[in-house]
Amino acid sequence: MESPANTPPSLLDRIRSRRLTTTFTILATLSAGILIGSIMTSNVSGHQVDSSDAKPLVIPSPVELSNGFSKIVKEVSPAVVNINTEELPKQGVNRRGRHAQQNPDDDDNSDDSQQQPDNNMQDFFNHFFGGQGGDDGADNSERRALGSGFIVDPRGYIITNNHVIDKADKIYVKLSTDPDNDPGDNGRPATVVGVDRDTDIAVIKIDTKQPLPTIKLGNSEGAQVGDWVLAIGSPFALSKTVTAGIISAKNRTIDEPGPDGVSQSQFQHFIQTDAAINPGNSGGPLVDMAGQVVGMNTAIYTQSMGSQGVGFAMPSNTIAQVYNMLISPEHKVVRGSIGITFQQGLNSAVNRVYDFASGVIVSTVTPNGGAAKAGIQPGDVIVSIDGRNIKDGDDLVNDISNRKVGSTVKLGYLRNGKQGTAAVVIQDRNKTYAELTGDQDDNTPETPQPPDAGKSLLGITVASIPSGVTAKTGQKNGVIITSVRPGSFADEIGLPKGFIITEINKKAVTDQASYRAIVSSLKSKDDVVFVVQSPLEKNTNSYIGGTLP
Repeated sequence: MESPANTPPSLLDRIRSRRLTTTFTILATLSAGILIGSIMTSNVSGHQVDSSDAKPLVIPSPVELSNGFSKIVKEVSPAVVNINTEELPKQGVNRRGRHAQQNPDDDDNSDDSQQQPDNNMQDFFNHFFGGQGGDDGADNSERRALGSGFIVDPRGYIITNNHVIDKADKIYVKLSTDPDNDPGDNGRPATVVGVDRDTDIAVIKIDTKQPLPTIKLGNSEGAQVGDWVLAIGSPFALSKTVTAGIISAKNRTIDEPGPDGVSQSQFQHFIQTDAAINPGNSGGPLVDMAGQVVGMNTAIYTQSMGSQGVGFAMPSNTIAQVYNMLISPEHKVVRGSIGITFQQGLNSAVNRVYDFASGVIVSTVTPNGGAAKAGIQPGDVIVSIDGRNIKDGDDLVNDISNRKVGSTVKLGYLRNGKQGTAAVVIQDRNKTYAELTGDQDDNTPETPQPPDAGKSLLGITVASIPSGVTAKTGQKNGVIITSVRPGSFADEIGLPKGFIITEINKKAVTDQASYRAIVSSLKSKDDVVFVVQSPLEKNTNSYIGGTLP
């Protein structure tokens, strides 16, 4: 009987057989390697090396490096303080804050109202940064914020940014000698001496029984682009932090027009630096190599909420002028005004058509202001002050604002190509600006206002149309948007601050009462369409809408 023939192994069987052979070979090789390595290691560690000829390392005595940074820090850092604030829950209070520019170191306060009209830098600076370790929640929650400051008087007078302490119910100061690691110790209570929102400068004071270390102010006019500077403060709650850089530029402005077209930051001309400035640095000093303050760290330009090498500091010369007025018996800054607005950034074509080489074209004249009483009209070109030719709007503002209220100035102007002069009485800028915008004095205490029906739902606050805007636009009915909260519904759909709301969902807005009635009827998922007008143009409607979240 024939036996069956042997069947040749299949392809799969051959692959499996080879895999097993390969696997065993690899394991055997690894085992041999491990064994050999263990033996060699045992042989190496088994020998004792005679190290009697080795010399111990010696830590050298401290030496001062040539850059001198450490010497400056030792001199000035005792006068740099940490400031933390508390804002208690409030109901039905319409509060105002610091204006925010392109992410100013102004986010030292977490309150959304920091982004509101009068110096909403603030921001910048938006405003610059979020609150340090604070509660950023709803309106009925407590908020905390951190910033920096520096002592300029041994009796306890401290300079900081207004946006650091703005809207705070409690302000605490920690000195450089106070412990950092005690969470229950907020520091020494401080009181506000005075604030100037136009420059974002504030003066606070703490009580002290012993003279405190101080820091000297230098002359910012002498600071040059390329000079070394040190920024000192408490970024991210890390007190006594020092960063170094240079002065990158001077006389930087970050313009944010107000509802009437008037710049809200025309008194803010910054020193730019690449020294790292981060959330919490606001109010801290920018120090030169002589150990003197040449600026106060105020804002940053950032797309990451952190330093990107573009920081801004208020010059020390401006700080000194404002400080001296804030510690005066009136505790307020008074600036001169002639009661006009003008357009910045005119080009050569405008100059040629209006036939002037330098000066400013008057846009509006405040009723009952000094210029109006002297006969100045919109369209006039102001070319000189007391016989001195002016270069531009900044030159005009700087000259007029430094003059005493009640004094008289001689303006030279052009009207239809003809020269003229006018004797203008200087008035208080706060009063003329308030009349133009329908706003109250920026530096006076605020009184509680009824709740704004659109604040929580839409994210805006509104007011009656100022007389100056009405005179310019002819628009009497409606309400003007005084603030837009960042991240709100209004912000998302692009509703602009300073514009006039005349309709909501085809319903006429005639005043604040009609506005509140319409808004109170809105609810989540409703489509909302606003008809708005620019305060700078007549009879030009824009339609802006979206769906409520």
